[in-house]
Amino acid sequence: MASISTNENELSSNASSSYIAAATESRNTRNTKSDHSSIAPGEIAIGVVIGRASEYFDFFVYALASVLVFPQVFFPFEQRLEGTLYAFVIFSFAFLARPFGTVTFMEIQRRLGREAKLTIALVLLGVSTAGIAFLPTYSHLGATSIVLLSVLRIGQGVALGGSWDGLPSLLALNAPENKRGWYAMLGQLGAPVGFMIAAGLFAYMVANLSNEDFLEWGWRYPFYVAFAINVVALFARLRLVSTNEYKHLLDERELEPTNIVEMTRSQGRNLLIGALAALASYALFHLVTVFPLSWITIYSKRSLSEFLEIQMIGAIFMILGIVVSGLIADRIGRRKMLFALALMIAVLSGFVPALLGGSEFGQDLFILLGFAVLGLSYGQASGAVTSNFVPKYRYTGAALTSDLAWLVGAGFAPLVALGLSSHFGLEYVSLYLLSGAACSIAALSLNRALEIRN
Repeated sequence: MASISTNENELSSNASSSYIAAATESRNTRNTKSDHSSIAPGEIAIGVVIGRASEYFDFFVYALASVLVFPQVFFPFEQRLEGTLYAFVIFSFAFLARPFGTVTFMEIQRRLGREAKLTIALVLLGVSTAGIAFLPTYSHLGATSIVLLSVLRIGQGVALGGSWDGLPSLLALNAPENKRGWYAMLGQLGAPVGFMIAAGLFAYMVANLSNEDFLEWGWRYPFYVAFAINVVALFARLRLVSTNEYKHLLDERELEPTNIVEMTRSQGRNLLIGALAALASYALFHLVTVFPLSWITIYSKRSLSEFLEIQMIGAIFMILGIVVSGLIADRIGRRKMLFALALMIAVLSGFVPALLGGSEFGQDLFILLGFAVLGLSYGQASGAVTSNFVPKYRYTGAALTSDLAWLVGAGFAPLVALGLSSHFGLEYVSLYLLSGAACSIAALSLNRALEIRN
């Protein structure tokens, strides 16, 4: 009996051990599956949209203030045209600083991790934005206020470069093959959404405050809102990128920082093609948002709040264009669509003088057409040729490609367009936009030729 009891205990113990082992294995299998397959492209898209919308809102708050506020409060000693040109010079500082931010924060990520990098970058962005909101004007600090504005603008650029989280690349790699265009356009929706909120805030302030009150304190409120949105976006993005599932996917896809010098030597051609391929989109970006507002402010007696409202309607057209771009790109291919839209932008460039320099109807038509074409083009502009990069370099390559595209295509667009148009006429804005379209066509043609050769 004792022997039987002992055997029963051994059998029971073995069964329990087997059950525990099986349960552990099952749990591990489930965890493994959750790490691999439970992250749908739609979940990644949420992170991309949140991140981009907050960044674009920051971007447009500063851009609109460069036209409506800064020429008068930081450059009151100059005429409106010269003051706006000076404001656009400082506006460009962020685009110059952005690649340096990318390189610096890549090193921070190597040393401290992705979460620390993103936290530091977004805190820097928030501090720089809030600093502008509290910045004394030229009448209080003199030239020091201009220096401080420049420093804070550079801080914004460094932070924007450092806030690259790799989620757009991850989204592109995890999207179904026949839905790449659709998922690529989702992150681009942040641009019109950010513009609409920023333009709406400024339109309300301009319409409901006296000019004195607006320039004294009203303009600061959009920057307060931008700071609050940054805080929300920080926690939302950290909640996404800090999970084990995202970490595993990013590691699995080799989306990690690499040596900049090594990447440039190995992938320099792809970096250049990637920066130029979407140049037409980035050039048009500021020629329908920031530049027309500056032109109307200086050379027209139109109501600024009403013109901002027209631009907000244009942003709705842009949203529709972005969505449609996803559907078309999945039928004909993203690069073919970018090529076709570069040709369309080249055609649109010829109508700039007649429309923007004409009646209010012509100006409104230019804004609505421009935003619609921008939506179709910009919807597929992000990372269209990122797949050219070897997987090892894709994370860093995609970040620097975006930085260079913004720098070359958009960073100086308001400054160049306003400078050319005010001194030589709107025809030169047409040539400027046409040159951007030509660069995109050339880059995409070269990329196609290299693909065929290889």
